[in-house]
This record gives sequence, C-alpha cells and structure tokens, in this order.
Amino acid sequence: MDWLSRLLELAPVTGQVDIRCRFGAPWRIEQPPAGEGEIPYHVVLSGTALLDRDGAPPLRLQAGDVLLFPQGAAHALHDGSGKPGQAIRSRAGGSLEFKETAAGGADLDLLCGRFLIHPQQGHLIRDYLPPQLVIRPVLGDIPLGADLDHTAGDGPESAQAPAAASDASDASNATNASNASNVSAAAATADASDVSARRLRQLLLLMRNEASGDGLGGRALLNALSAALFALVLRHASVAGAEPAGLLAVAGEPRLAPALDAMFQDAAHPWTLEDLAQRCNMSRATFVRHFQSRIGRPAMALLTDIRMALALDHLKKTAMSTAAVAEAVGYQSEAAFQRAFKQHTGNTPAAWRAAARATPLR
Repeated sequence: MDWLSRLLELAPVTGQVDIRCRFGAPWRIEQPPAGEGEIPYHVVLSGTALLDRDGAPPLRLQAGDVLLFPQGAAHALHDGSGKPGQAIRSRAGGSLEFKETAAGGADLDLLCGRFLIHPQQGHLIRDYLPPQLVIRPVLGDIPLGADLDHTAGDGPESAQAPAAASDASDASNATNASNASNVSAAAATADASDVSARRLRQLLLLMRNEASGDGLGGRALLNALSAALFALVLRHASVAGAEPAGLLAVAGEPRLAPALDAMFQDAAHPWTLEDLAQRCNMSRATFVRHFQSRIGRPAMALLTDIRMALALDHLKKTAMSTAAVAEAVGYQSEAAFQRAFKQHTGNTPAAWRAAARATPLR
C-alpha cells in the first residue's frame, strides 16, 4: 500500500456538496472559518473568480480549478469589479441548494462543499498540507464540459510516450545515457500528471452533471464523488508539483520516499533518524535538513503523528486494551503512550474511546 492510501486509511475523509452558486457580476461571497473537522472546498465549473489573499494580489481562478482550505481558513471570493455584491437568493433545485444573484446572469458557476474528517485524526492531514491549495488540472484546450470519453490520454497514444523515451535512450551513446535517463524520468512525471489531470476532469464532469439533474440518489452520489475528489486532488497535487512543501512534496524529492513509506507502513518499528537516513542513502544531517525543508516538520514529529492516528484508529475500531494499543503503535511502556496520547488529544485513551463511540458517525 502506498503512503497516500495508508494516510487516507488512518485519517478517512468523507465529502459533502452543499451549494451550487450561479452568480452574475457584481458578486461577492465571504465564508467564515470552517467548523472543527471541516475542510471547505470550491470547484469552478465555469467562469472566473478572484480569491482575496493577505499581503498579495488576488488569485484568479478559472473553470476546472479546485480550491480547498485544509486548515478551514475564512476566505472571500468575488468577481473583481470592486463593486458591492448583488443580493443573493436561495432556492431548492435537484440534489442541491442553489444560490443566485438577484439580477440573474451566470458569469460564475461554482460548487461549494466540505471534506469531513475526525478533528483529531485529521491532524495528520491538516498539519501537513498548506493553508490553501489550488489544483489546476490543465489539459490543453479541452474544456470542462467536453466529451472526455473521446479524448486522448488513457489510450494507446498516451502509452507511446514512455516507449519513445525508451527508444531514444537505447539510441543514445554512453556519454548521453545519464541525460537520456533524466529526460525519460521527466517524461514519466509529465505523463503521470496528465493522466491524473484527465481523471480529475472526468470526476468534475460527473459532479457537474449530477449537480445539474435530479436523478434518484443524486445527493448521495454527489457526496461520494466529493470524497473521491479529495484523494484525486492530493494525487494530482503530488505528481504535478503544485506545492513545494508538505507531504505532497515527496514526489518532488523522491529520495525521501523510502523514509515516508517506512513510517507509514511500519509505524510501530523503533525508527531512529539514522535508520531513516540510511533508507534514503543520506547522512543523518542531510536527511534531517532535507526532510524539514521539504515536508515542513521534523521526521520524528511526523512519526509521532502517524502513531497517534494509528492509536486513534485502534481505539475506535477495536476492543484492544490501552497497553495493547501502546505496543501496537511502537511505545515501549503504557505510561509513555498515555503521556503522548494526552498531549496529542487532551484526553486519556479510555476517555477518548468512550467519547468516540458515543459520537455518531458523520
């Protein structure tokens, strides 16, 4: 199992589509800070929008862009005219609530929703993602509403690129072998980015079509697609190099991947910095520097967060004793685990388990 799959297993995310906005200029919406365990997101189906940013020019969003706020920050979107926004009215429509400007028009078509995660299990995701993440699955001139069933990308044509790179490598002489290898790796990364972009576009098209109709089970299907959107957004961000830091940066620093895989796959192992550095073929000092620079946190802090997420999962899903959970997540003594757990959650393991079981599932 890859590290991203393991992450989403330890910190499961569900999705909920709330509103579809159709606005004509001038318009403006302001969203307050999200509730605990909520990650707000927006999908631009058509048109453009500007996102206000502190200390920086507004960010322009366009059709196909996905915007999310992993820390649930307050934010404002507008048309950029500088004029006061029109009054907005609400109405029921199909599977969703619609919000529309009073004067009509549809310069912007926007889906607004939330990713839902357990507030404490969610630390493993929220603390290792940037405060704001914008995904742009650009695919040349293919619009969001295009018939993607008949576009290239997953068929034989796309499979020819790696083969061509391989042929070029075979034809090069020994002095150019290293350069050919680098070109081949870059081509593979570009191909992975294009494939993930295409699949993300296909998912957005499905969401748009469901939001436009009133088919049986439409709301449930939209929410299921919303959950899939989260995983696809993280995948695309990692292969497209959309973010320079955090867990998504591992694709840009493949030398760190063995350490990340080791911690996610065997969190109970008594890992040391020397062990993890050796897996990455680095010195301890070089590993510490690269990990902190790319991931944004020390390796041992990430290992602790993974262990705590695993402990929460055991406490919620099993009848294991606290001592057994402590051993299962890599602690040599129950007392040390109790201290770490309370520092992480504010509760003892027994109290957390009781509260988690009393809380209805989202």
